[in-house]
Amino acid sequence: MNIENTQSQMRKGVLEFCILSIIRRGEAYPSDIIEEMKKANLHILEGTLYPLLTRLKNADFLTYRWVESTGGPPRKYFSLTDKGADFYKELEATWQEMANAVQMITQNGYHTVEETQPTNQ
Repeated sequence: MNIENTQSQMRKGVLEFCILSIIRRGEAYPSDIIEEMKKANLHILEGTLYPLLTRLKNADFLTYRWVESTGGPPRKYFSLTDKGADFYKELEATWQEMANAVQMITQNGYHTVEETQPTNQ
């Protein structure tokens, strides 16, 4: 099994949540999203980000507005819709449940009921 493939799959699973977290704080320009993700060591390429933003927009989770730029073409800034904010809350709850479960298993050592029951001799 290839560790890089496993790591990539784990990152893909949280990209949407992280991107929505950034946009939730305020309007975001795609290159700013890429930069913030990079600072958090979650590298994402434009070729990955733009299709994801389009999919989220098509699901009515995001909206955007064009802002004129003095040094080039207009910029597209994304923000969350009410539907997107509700979706984010669901993702956040799911993330908390998953993070807590993983932490319980990996750090505290989780045992099934059968493993903790005394055996009859």
